[in-house]
Amino acid sequence: PYNTINYYEQVQKKMGTAQAGQFMRLYMVPGMEHCYGGPGPSALGQSGLQTTKGPKYGIYDALEQWVEEAHAPGEIIATKYAGDNPSAKVVMTRPVCAYPVVAKYKGSGDPNDAANFFCPTPR
Repeated sequence: PYNTINYYEQVQKKMGTAQAGQFMRLYMVPGMEHCYGGPGPSALGQSGLQTTKGPKYGIYDALEQWVEEAHAPGEIIATKYAGDNPSAKVVMTRPVCAYPVVAKYKGSGDPNDAANFFCPTPR
């Protein structure tokens, strides 16, 4: 992922964070292998893989809202299914925050539920 991070940071450096933020976000998905699978939640609306919370919480719908309604995306909810099979049981959900922010546990509640995490404000 380092080439992607480097590109993202270079665009911000060249254009400025505010201007680049008008059209560009980077979402790093902890525990996801290339495009899908891995030990972490990896279904977030890409390639038709729905998040358990429904399409409005997925990356595709966030992008569509950004383009069509000028509503920039915030966090995206990712889902981990048993055996990485979307028709199987939900194992966990997590918010995926816009880079460089990483989701933080609130300190109480089920650590497998995205509702118990938040995306802190970047410094």
